[in-house]
Amino acid sequence: MRNSRTLAVCAATVAALGLAAPAAVAWDSPSNIVAMPSVIARGGQLTITVDGCRRGGTATSDAFRPTTLSPINGANETSKGTATVDTNARAGSFDITVNCDGRTLTRPAAFTVIGGVRGGIGGSTSSGATPTDMAIGGGLVAAAVVGGGVFWMRRRAERRI
Repeated sequence: MRNSRTLAVCAATVAALGLAAPAAVAWDSPSNIVAMPSVIARGGQLTITVDGCRRGGTATSDAFRPTTLSPINGANETSKGTATVDTNARAGSFDITVNCDGRTLTRPAAFTVIGGVRGGIGGSTSSGATPTDMAIGGGLVAAAVVGGGVFWMRRRAERRI
């Protein structure tokens, strides 16, 4: 008798959970914010995709201006937008906050802005040889002079024999 009661309670619990699960999925709230690429330079374009954002919305961050998210045709409840990272954004990780139909979701450290590089001058800012370059070059020249002298002295000694 006890086994049948336990089985009935378990069946009722499973039925209740089974009926509640579709209701939880049917909420129209943003989820799963994806930023591609995850590492980007200043001034680059960032693609933001959000699931559960059926009618579109906006995406905001400290690294770019508010961006409009538009629904993707053929993709159920997914919206997408393109943001341009500010050229004066500081290097580091940034959060993205999405607002869809009054519901918000924040993804911490969604993408990373890397610092700029100096192009055109080979990554170097000094002109001419550095002291290290001079020391290495001087050492190589000294080794060549010593090696040449040793070679010349041995050849001279061979002629005397």
